[in-house]
Amino acid sequence: MIHLEQITPENWRLGLKVKDEQRQFVSDSAGILARAWAYREQRSRALVIYSEEFPVGMALYYDLDELQAYDFSQLFIDERYQGKGYGFEAAGQILDLMKADGKFSKAVLCYVEGNTAARKLYQKLGFYHTGESDGDEIIMEKFL
Repeated sequence: MIHLEQITPENWRLGLKVKDEQRQFVSDSAGILARAWAYREQRSRALVIYSEEFPVGMALYYDLDELQAYDFSQLFIDERYQGKGYGFEAAGQILDLMKADGKFSKAVLCYVEGNTAARKLYQKLGFYHTGESDGDEIIMEKFL
């Protein structure tokens, strides 16, 4: 069973990391923390993803007022726990948090071109391509 917890001074040093070949596609935990700080004025929420009592990943989202949407900025599952459905379940819970918050009715995200696993996950969650890109990042959105 997956649950999410806000990152705190007690739980941010977890040693979570992605596979070496995935580093070009996703931020590590330090990158997520840096982005959470940078977007603190946009109500950033940095989360640890737990399976039972074990940390298995991290995620980040924040308000994107100019698009009237939540920016589902980051999601990763540690290399030891990938392939178990944790990413899908955690992403679903994060989308539920956004919907319950109610400030916006859509979420946007980007994935790096070539990250087939991310594209498949986000499509399975109901995200679709907007037809736009930002460099090598493909933009997707979903109405909540």
